[in-house]
Amino acid sequence: MEIKMKIKRKLCRKSGFICCAQLILLAFCVSVQGVEIQAAQESPAETETEQIQTVQESPAETETDQTQAVQESRADSGAEAGTAPAEISGLTYSGSMELLYAENFSVDYYEGGYALISIRDGGRYLVVPKDGKVPEGLPEDIAVLQKPLDHIYLVATSVMDFFAALDGTDQIRLSGTEEEGWYIQEAKDAMEAGDMLYAGKYSAPDYERIVSEGCDLAIESTMIYHTPEVKEKLEEFGIPVLVERSSYEPHPLGRTEWMKLYSVLLGREEEAAKLFADQIARLDEVLTGDELGKTVAFFYVSSNGYVNVRKTNDYVSQMIDLAGGTYIFQNLGDSENALSTVNMQMEEFYAGAKDADVIIYNSTIDGEIADLQELLEKSALLADFKAVKEGNVWCTTQNLFQKTTGLADMIMDIHTILTEDDPAPEELTYLYPLE
Repeated sequence: MEIKMKIKRKLCRKSGFICCAQLILLAFCVSVQGVEIQAAQESPAETETEQIQTVQESPAETETDQTQAVQESRADSGAEAGTAPAEISGLTYSGSMELLYAENFSVDYYEGGYALISIRDGGRYLVVPKDGKVPEGLPEDIAVLQKPLDHIYLVATSVMDFFAALDGTDQIRLSGTEEEGWYIQEAKDAMEAGDMLYAGKYSAPDYERIVSEGCDLAIESTMIYHTPEVKEKLEEFGIPVLVERSSYEPHPLGRTEWMKLYSVLLGREEEAAKLFADQIARLDEVLTGDELGKTVAFFYVSSNGYVNVRKTNDYVSQMIDLAGGTYIFQNLGDSENALSTVNMQMEEFYAGAKDADVIIYNSTIDGEIADLQELLEKSALLADFKAVKEGNVWCTTQNLFQKTTGLADMIMDIHTILTEDDPAPEELTYLYPLE
């Protein structure tokens, strides 16, 4: 009841994105015990590591109304992602996967172990059980994924962490990233052991290896749309291509919830539901707490001297807000531009962020930096920043954006550095201080 009252008070004084997050959390606390199956249900980013924009919902008047609003909202988003459950000849619809945050995919279930995955603007995929018959007269836009799917060619790096979390890396035979490019230990180990083979990047796949290894599914990032001939070639070889689009999710946890989509391929929906529910539960205290009144800048300095910062409604900016902070740039970014970041001159960044209480350097582009001096070498102007003078400078670990299941931990990290003066290293997962 105490958590419910905290949410209620906060809903009254804060709207938009945070409202939606806590509205959904309240529904989880009130009516969801685990995430079960029930009846109903990258914008081309600059890089694979860039994701998301914003979501806004109005708070309901009472706890009952809030719960009902969540259920109706999810039903509406499911209808948008996959439309009404498809009528497939020979199959009987039995229910749909419940989704709390994700809006860009849906999963409909049919008797006999069949599942239809629908990805907004990304196609439909009928998962057929082992030894199951492919329905006759299947619409041409539905690709067939016949289980077992154990020779997958994985190009979208953000997906590997989902497979690792679900103990499914053994079903990925081919990688679009070489061993040294992985920060997911399970992937590195598999490639070192020869259980996972490099088969070329998205634009230059090793077709001979892919075909000879009996590839049964290619999972690509939206970068594949830059080389449509590759997608067409894979499909000519009879290899279905699933394009990963979790970066289009308007809520950070919506991206994490895509683990449920991949759990369908692995037959591990219950495990994914539990993992996701555990993450939501861990965020109870943070999401229901008060705003902390501290501003945060998140950036990196490019090789040509520009400062790359997140747009106001980007998912990183939203994680800062969820953690109780306030993103320093409150009106940054053109909503018509799908990119998640903005480049600005150092002088412009200085003017906008010099008084930020905390600054976080994004190491995922050009690598981790060892200390504050290395950061100051990128620009002498940084020495005048309030956060630098007060010792509130942090750096992300380079594995952050491959650890797709770690967004809850990142929110917790940001909350920790905003509330503790000198947190112990073991309290943090993806941040470390620059001293």
